[in-house]
Amino acid sequence: MSNRLRFPHRLRLRELCLLAIVVITTGCGGAYTLGPARQLSLGGGAISWLSPMAARDAGAIARWRAAVGSPLISQASSASTTVPSDRLTIVSWNVALDSGNVVQLVHDIQRDAPDRPIVLLVQEAFRSGDDVPGAVDGEYAGHLGKSRHEREIDDVARELGFSLYYVPSMRNGAPGRHREDRGNAVLSSVPLTDLSAIELPFERQRRVAAAARIAGRTSSGETWSLRLVSVHLDNLAGLRSGWIASEYGRARQARGLREALTGEDPIVLAGDFNTWFGFSDQVYLETADAFPQTRVTDERRTFRGLLRLDHVFYRTPGDWKTEVHRAESNYGSDHYPLITTITF
Repeated sequence: MSNRLRFPHRLRLRELCLLAIVVITTGCGGAYTLGPARQLSLGGGAISWLSPMAARDAGAIARWRAAVGSPLISQASSASTTVPSDRLTIVSWNVALDSGNVVQLVHDIQRDAPDRPIVLLVQEAFRSGDDVPGAVDGEYAGHLGKSRHEREIDDVARELGFSLYYVPSMRNGAPGRHREDRGNAVLSSVPLTDLSAIELPFERQRRVAAAARIAGRTSSGETWSLRLVSVHLDNLAGLRSGWIASEYGRARQARGLREALTGEDPIVLAGDFNTWFGFSDQVYLETADAFPQTRVTDERRTFRGLLRLDHVFYRTPGDWKTEVHRAESNYGSDHYPLITTITF
């Protein structure tokens, strides 16, 4: 099936509303450029950091950042690139904290391809405990899910024997009541390198994309390298961006991310884009334009069978074959996983 971006544009009432919002907010809300902010060194490695350049974004992000813990990095001793493989499996999935059974999904995939490398691009991963600040003055999000969560993202990585890179976006619940944060993660059966965190333009909540690189070799001895990015855009936006299902606010976040990833090829960008309008959403259209190799071969809805919120975009060499399909089960989450297979 051809790229959905190729569909003809139709003038819609929503687009007229968006145009009015853009005109009103130009000069006060439209900036989306990101720039280097800092280099963070942790026990497991170093993280390069990109943040919005606009002052209004920086101030809001700093307040939210104060309420979360540091990123997590762990390289599993079992993760190795020594086993050649001509294929790679990439799973993009909003796991709804600990509702999604990640271990079962991986085991199901490995049953059919036990030696194939697997990478998970996860959204709404969570972490709790002493790594999260206690009493703080920073901003926080409402608590999602059960009153108490048990399977933290690092527990999942250890059980699978995978490397982990987790970047919290926001605190999950009020300080004093919940000591948790949630964000995006990359879990991989092969080592993760070249780690970066990309703070997106601020709309309603702090959002940070997690990016990493993996590498390997094929059965014929050819080497390959791939940039991977896990992202989760806002589902709502403040009045300054217009309450048109947050489409303009999300588009601003997507533009900042798209610009930051220029020149990172080959690359796979995947996650929960909260595209309320599916394939006609402005976020989808603009992002697909920047990832022209992307092809949609499975159009099924990913959120409770009602909405297509999740997407996989890629820029890959012409001799790589990339296929994306939705899993048949949601494995306990409110989102269905999107499973990508790359044949080198």
